[in-house]
Amino acid sequence: MKEYIKLEVKMLSEFSTGVLCKLGVPHEDAEIVTRVLIAADQMGINSHGLQRLKRYTNGLQMGVMKPVADFKILKETPNTLLVSGGDGLGQVIAYRTMKLVINKALKNNVAFAAVRDSNHYGMAGYYPMMAVKQDLIGISVTNSTPLVVPTHGTKTLLGTNPISIAFPAGKEQPVVLDMATSTVPSGKLEVYKREGKKMPENWAVDEFGKPAQDIAKVQANWREKKGGGLLPLGGINEEGGGHKGFGLSFMVDILSGVLSGSEFGPNLYAKKDAPPKVSHFFGAIRIDSFISTSLFKNILDNYITTLRNSDKVNGQQRIFVHGEKESELFHKQQHELLLYNKVVEELRELGDKFQLPAPF
Repeated sequence: MKEYIKLEVKMLSEFSTGVLCKLGVPHEDAEIVTRVLIAADQMGINSHGLQRLKRYTNGLQMGVMKPVADFKILKETPNTLLVSGGDGLGQVIAYRTMKLVINKALKNNVAFAAVRDSNHYGMAGYYPMMAVKQDLIGISVTNSTPLVVPTHGTKTLLGTNPISIAFPAGKEQPVVLDMATSTVPSGKLEVYKREGKKMPENWAVDEFGKPAQDIAKVQANWREKKGGGLLPLGGINEEGGGHKGFGLSFMVDILSGVLSGSEFGPNLYAKKDAPPKVSHFFGAIRIDSFISTSLFKNILDNYITTLRNSDKVNGQQRIFVHGEKESELFHKQQHELLLYNKVVEELRELGDKFQLPAPF
């Protein structure tokens, strides 16, 4: 069997949407979830792509994810929103909230939203890119499963808590920062596990705070709450800057979990049979409330060119700006997508399970 299999995006989209609809998700919402998943795969962020579909079907069947989101605005001002997602699918809640934030920003220059009662929302960068299409700066952060130890700690108290900020450019592609505040997102471990690889030593620690490379053992420690977990961005100690990643993760959780009046850190995913109570935070900023949008784009293009044309270390041919690799890969995979064979096998199994045979 080939390691990677090339499949049509249209066919995969119809299949994923069909699976979600079988579980009671409205067609429009199923399409939103599918678009976010496939966009991640198209950009090479496989940890947040179609390999997550099985997780969502399990969540829907267990009742921790609701097929129809009871989306409610709990509090609103001209520039802010407090939203409850009613324990629905995270992508649907995030997409709807970001649309509201964008509309508010277009009218009132800036807008922000705190969201509670949600689920895993997929690739963080998808939502700021929605703002970029309207020539806005977009912001998206979320708390997540407590899989990360604080600096000098051995107990998982923080999530991988990603940060994403996106900026529109002129002739250049938009600049899109999308990063976990841990050394790697948890989905990366799944990718390595599928491919039979060991983790690098600076990714995680065991229950004694020592570097760990055995993915299965780290995951077992999570399940059994024995201690150990992923490291904050920067690594195991302050000398490498681990306290900075710890601080960033903490700030993300304050903006999403604390500001929304919801759960935080170790209180997320507290029970297997209960909604996880994930929270998000979104923002959008009108550039022309500061300087003209065209001037901003011209300056940013110049900055990108300066970085790209700067001196490089031996053996390196190119300096990439954030989002550039993903954008180039997306354009190559607009119509056909390379998926790891074990992900394809899982999709086929889902098709059999829900009487929707995979046409691939």
